[in-house]
Amino acid sequence: MKTPILITAMAIVVITSCQMQNQSEKREQFKKEIVAAEHAFAQMVKEKGLKEAFSFFAADSAVLNRSDVIHKGKEAISALYSNSSGLQNVTLTWTPDYVDVSSSGDLGYTYGKYQYSGIDSFGKTVVSTGIFHTV
Repeated sequence: MKTPILITAMAIVVITSCQMQNQSEKREQFKKEIVAAEHAFAQMVKEKGLKEAFSFFAADSAVLNRSDVIHKGKEAISALYSNSSGLQNVTLTWTPDYVDVSSSGDLGYTYGKYQYSGIDSFGKTVVSTGIFHTV
């Protein structure tokens, strides 16, 4: 009588262990996909500029905080970058330092450092640095 119970218990442990390993592998794959998206965003900024990159990558529900003003939604973010800042040769470097995904795989986030720079009308380089957070 003990043998069937022991076999059943071992089967449950093996099945649960396989499922946990599969979930862990999926989370790692999701992390790689998120990092790839962050790098694709940074590359698009280099190639096409801020407006195009944010317009392409931002979700309709995206929110950006700039100068203590919240810009909600893709249209507001696009409008933000449509207005000229007066800077020339604007660049944005963006590198995720950390990425994580929920155990269910339905939520991921990153954070890292960014550097925004450009040349003002006097020829002076203006640099702004900070931390970004993407959900």
